[in-house]
Amino acid sequence: MSSPKFYTFSFSYFTYFSVLALVVPFLALFLDGRDFNSREIGELLAIFTATKIIGPTMWANAADKSGNLKGIIQLGSLLALLSFSFLFFVQSYWPIAFVLAVFSLFWTGIQPQLEVMTLASIRRSAHIYARIRLWGSIGFIITVTLAGEVLVSYHSEAFVYMGWFILLALFVSSCLLEQKAKATAKTTQVNEEIWGRLKEQSFVLFFIAGLLLQLSFGVYYSFFALYLRDLGYPSISIGLFISLGAVAEIGIFIIAGKLYQLFGPRILLAFSLLVTALRWYLTGNFADSALILFAAQLIHAASFGLYHTASIQYLQQHFTVRQQNRAQAIYIAGVYGIGGALGAYLAGVFWNNGQGATLTFELAAYCSLVAGLLILFMREKQRC
Repeated sequence: MSSPKFYTFSFSYFTYFSVLALVVPFLALFLDGRDFNSREIGELLAIFTATKIIGPTMWANAADKSGNLKGIIQLGSLLALLSFSFLFFVQSYWPIAFVLAVFSLFWTGIQPQLEVMTLASIRRSAHIYARIRLWGSIGFIITVTLAGEVLVSYHSEAFVYMGWFILLALFVSSCLLEQKAKATAKTTQVNEEIWGRLKEQSFVLFFIAGLLLQLSFGVYYSFFALYLRDLGYPSISIGLFISLGAVAEIGIFIIAGKLYQLFGPRILLAFSLLVTALRWYLTGNFADSALILFAAQLIHAASFGLYHTASIQYLQQHFTVRQQNRAQAIYIAGVYGIGGALGAYLAGVFWNNGQGATLTFELAAYCSLVAGLLILFMREKQRC
């Protein structure tokens, strides 16, 4: 892979995950600043997340028909930027819900196409993919650290200004990508082939486990920043604790290719899920201890970094090249869409303006524990 192409893909991951670093941890903080209660915040985050159920599939269909992955990424980036801009003007519940839903609909179409385009360009090399994806973690670290300080110390409305400029950078990065050739898939044939693979026991267990993991992440994505603020942590430490997880990811992404060759997806996925259960239990019961919270956040290397890398490689192994767009879309729609929306909504219900914090994190721990046990029943296939 040539250096210019490596840099352009790395820049795209950097900007995409910079958006993620602002929106996922701090959208609840922004909504709290606009005087919504925890249940309303959970509902708004559920609406925001639920668009992943239809967004990735819609964009995958467009990519299959046109073969123009770069064009899909550019269009999604531009429309995400334009729709996000309306947050400058809307204030009440339903207008904000609509804007967040539309923004998410466009934004969620970007990552699956970027993943497929990247893997195709690097010939599905786990080593190079990990190096490119590492830049996503770097973007996340920088943005989440700065955003935590700005939003907590100054004003939550800075969320909109920061988001607009990062989305503009994401659009610019999409214009720099290169796609060698366009190819359209034979959709009917791919559909017929893919359903057989979707019904295999290994994939069903993998899918349910991923859904449970995302459900468990609902409390973290929705209320972790507010949780630390309410526990009395200084503003700079909130961003640093969140970024700590991304720092831990970097080491994992560097060695992820080697770990995959040594252990395969089943062991890595099960390990990630089981230690994530421990992470949520520690966070819910001992977060007032900075040392224990530090250790819990380091587990993010497994609960997100290692799990994500192993999941991508599992999907590459389980589905053929012509099925990748559709497989990514189905996985994101079901796992991140349904699981994420349910997780956000239930977190808002159980959180009870902070009084149910411990219970909510313990329920998340149970979800991760069950998910890890399910993965152990997967049948290991011959690795590619």
